[in-house]
Amino acid sequence: MRRKIPSTTALISFEAAARHESFTKAAQELSITQGAICRQIAGLEEFLSVELFRRSRRGVKLTEAGLSYSRRVATQLDAVERDTLSVMGQQGANVIELAVVPTFGTQWLLPRLKDFQQRHPDVTVNLTNRTRPFLFADTDFDAAIYFGDADWSGTESHRLMGENPVPVCSPRMLGGRDSLSAEAIAELPLLQQTTRPYAWRQWFSALNLNIARDMTGPRYELFSMLAQAAMHEMGIALIPPFLIQRELAEKRLVIANSHALKSIKAYYLMVPERKMESASLRAFRDWLVGEAKRYAQATEGPTEAR
Repeated sequence: MRRKIPSTTALISFEAAARHESFTKAAQELSITQGAICRQIAGLEEFLSVELFRRSRRGVKLTEAGLSYSRRVATQLDAVERDTLSVMGQQGANVIELAVVPTFGTQWLLPRLKDFQQRHPDVTVNLTNRTRPFLFADTDFDAAIYFGDADWSGTESHRLMGENPVPVCSPRMLGGRDSLSAEAIAELPLLQQTTRPYAWRQWFSALNLNIARDMTGPRYELFSMLAQAAMHEMGIALIPPFLIQRELAEKRLVIANSHALKSIKAYYLMVPERKMESASLRAFRDWLVGEAKRYAQATEGPTEAR
């Protein structure tokens, strides 16, 4: 069935004319005649059965329908241009499109990615933030790193590491003490992680404590946001130490209590089964799993899952 889509030439002409609110300036930008712009837009209005511009002796002005349509057309043309440039830039290259949870990507993966690039200079790894599972069939992603239970239909999972967060805060919130008891922590503002809403409840429960306000407090989507809030003395947060190594080393954050929250969930590399024939993706999988194992061996201790 033929799609109900105007010609690309008409859409480009309309977008330029709408942006300038001038057929003359649109014609100059596109290096065509003003008459050609007029014909393209007239044809588009006939196709849509909608008036996009009001014409007068002073020039043209977008109608309400024209303004709304121009915004949507501009967005879609920008997307087509980005996709086109992406394809042009990938010619002859092996590219892996990787979805990754943000803080893990910036704090753990990126500092190590140079090693993979040196080992495989012909492979490019592009990173895009995604915090929740999605359907690979609906995206261009070749793989994903996410935190969960590896229950992702149609994929092959590879466990990387556990999370095991501990309570952290600004050193000033310790009040000169080396650490805080769970009871003392319960009296402080509890910073919450949006995708782990029961984290504090689980942490207190593991210590046989029932805290009425364990799910109250400001919520942040990313661990990096939690870390910033904690550093600014807005409260205490449960954060995996491997995501805040620099902050801990520089004493901008300190571990307030060494008890770590254990979880059956972990960080996984998820690869669609249909993608496993890719040599580049297999090389990246082997490298990433190896890096995770080396990291786990180097950081054995009560705050790292094995």
